[in-house]
Amino acid sequence: MHPKEFKKTKNGTGHLTHLSLPNSELYIHVDFSEHKAVNALINDPNNRCYLLYPGKESINLNTETIHLQDKQLIIFILDSTWPCSLKMLRLSRNLQLLPKVSFTHTKTSQFKIKEQPEEFCLSTIESTLTLLELLNKHHLEKIMPEALEAFLDPFNAMVAYQISCASRETPINTARFRRRG
Repeated sequence: MHPKEFKKTKNGTGHLTHLSLPNSELYIHVDFSEHKAVNALINDPNNRCYLLYPGKESINLNTETIHLQDKQLIIFILDSTWPCSLKMLRLSRNLQLLPKVSFTHTKTSQFKIKEQPEEFCLSTIESTLTLLELLNKHHLEKIMPEALEAFLDPFNAMVAYQISCASRETPINTARFRRRG
């Protein structure tokens, strides 16, 4: 997670994603090249590591699968704005070297309080759900359908709350804080 994203406590979908995945780990940095925990995961011979990132060289999980050969699957997800994620990838030599996975989708982001840079862009939690659905399809994960269906519930509740807050009119002269006595 980019440090700027970590500061977004009101609409950080990376935080929601991390809280929704019990076996996830959250690391905050820009350059992960020398990050001990990240490098330990990458260098562990029992792991097969990938980076979720679009591109021509990415394995498209809609049409291809990945082969674990009895290894543990580790997928790194950059949580940031697109410009910041490009910087993170450019600086993090260890992540650059990982094979990449991606997907194609027909979903429209439900992050209605934030404008996506392109029509195909999803929030971190929406991308993670799509990834989990595809990993389930390829039998690389064993997630119950009910869990997948409920995965976006915290996100949807956050968006609904923020929309309700934005739609409330606040008169200019209304005091926001009341002082005691």
